[in-house]
Parts: sequence; structure tokens; C-alpha cells
Amino acid sequence: MAEIVYPPVIGAALTMFRALDMKIRVEGSENIPRTGGAVLVSNHISYLDFIFAGLAARPAGRLVRFMAKKEVFDHRISGPLMRGMHHIPVDRSAGASAFGAALKSLKGGEVVGVFAEATISRSFTVKDIKNGAVRMAVAAGVPMIPISLWGTQRLWTKGRPRKLLQRHVPITILVGEAMNPKRGDDYDAVTADLRGRMAQLLDRAQRTYPEIPQGVWWQPRHLGGTAPTPEEAAELDAAEAEARRKP
Repeated sequence: MAEIVYPPVIGAALTMFRALDMKIRVEGSENIPRTGGAVLVSNHISYLDFIFAGLAARPAGRLVRFMAKKEVFDHRISGPLMRGMHHIPVDRSAGASAFGAALKSLKGGEVVGVFAEATISRSFTVKDIKNGAVRMAVAAGVPMIPISLWGTQRLWTKGRPRKLLQRHVPITILVGEAMNPKRGDDYDAVTADLRGRMAQLLDRAQRTYPEIPQGVWWQPRHLGGTAPTPEEAAELDAAEAEARRKP
């Protein structure tokens, strides 16, 4: 497919990162195949995660097609960009069409990016995930690769003002070893394994991060920060979902 939009967007992002002197560390990018389909499964802590998760595939020369909620495609500014980069819209009321579109991309040799937690984790830990990524990888016969990001929440996350022009912010991107689920596997068990690997990667990213201050909002509670606990975050998510359902 023609790539008119994606390369310039990446170039603009990298230029901005250099101007802001962002300290981006990528480890494990050799785990992303240089050819063929693959499912990249990332944690989700920021509205900008698709940009940074995509950087993980850059050393392999791959462009990632991310699955993102349909509302992003409806926006007058982000919509044309998302469509131009051939990302995949997800309508939560009609998920089968998004699954089919992702499957077509995977079978066509594309790398598809998935945020399996579905929504941003307010606790900055890995939330429970569903088995959609596993089912997708099995149906397409492609590997599944866990990724964890850290530091992106400092730029723009749920419930916090955007701080896109902060300078010298460290960003850590860790890529795990590929998983190869097969038909006949227990998908829920594979999903639990996937979540465990993502959590291990995230814990390593957090504990090796250049800054580990106490009492800051962007640090998880178990590392001395003031972010909500997973239980408190779940309550906030439930309240938000309930508010959306009300007319």
C-alpha cells in the first residue's frame, strides 16, 4: 500500500523528540521480525503510546498498523492522519469488523499493534486483558510480541493536562521475546502468560528508569508514587463507564 502519510509523520515526531531532547531507550527490537505479519501487544499508559510503541519496530524497518477506537478516526484532525497511516478503527459495538480488518492486514504481512488493556491504565500497572490478541495471532498464524512502555504517561495521560513540550523526559520501550500461540492452546492461559510477560517488562522498565522519585503522580503506588492503586483505578474506570451509559 502507498505510504504517503506515515513516513512524514514519523519524521516530524522524531524531529520533535530531538528538539525536546527526549531520552528514548529501546531494547529488544531484534525480537520484531523484519518480514511477515506479527501482533505487537503493548501496555497502555498514555494517549501517545501508539507513537512510541511504533518506534520499537523502526529498527526492523516496519510500520505498525494500530487498532484504535473509532472516535479517533472521526476527529477532524486525527482522523485523516489515522486513515492515511492505515491504522484500524475499532467500533466497540461491532468488534468483528475490526478483527476482520486486522486479520487481513496480518495475513498480508503487516505488523498490527494492539493495546490489549483497551483503555489507559490509571494505576500504571498492567490491567486485566482479554484474549483477542491471542485469537488474532492464531487465526493469522503469526507471532505475538509483548511490549512495555514507561515515561509516556508524563506527557499526556488520562485525567492529567497535556505536557507535550516537556524537555529531557526519559522514555523506555522494552520489547519481549515472540510468543507463538497455536490452535488447540488454552487461549486464556496464553493470555495470562502474555500479561505476565508484559508486567515483567513494565516492572523492569520502571525499576531501571533514570528517575525514580517518591510521591509523584506518575509513579505507581507500589514504587512510592501517588497514582491510584489497581483497585482504585478499577473503581474510577467503572464510574467513568457508568457516566458514559447515562443519557
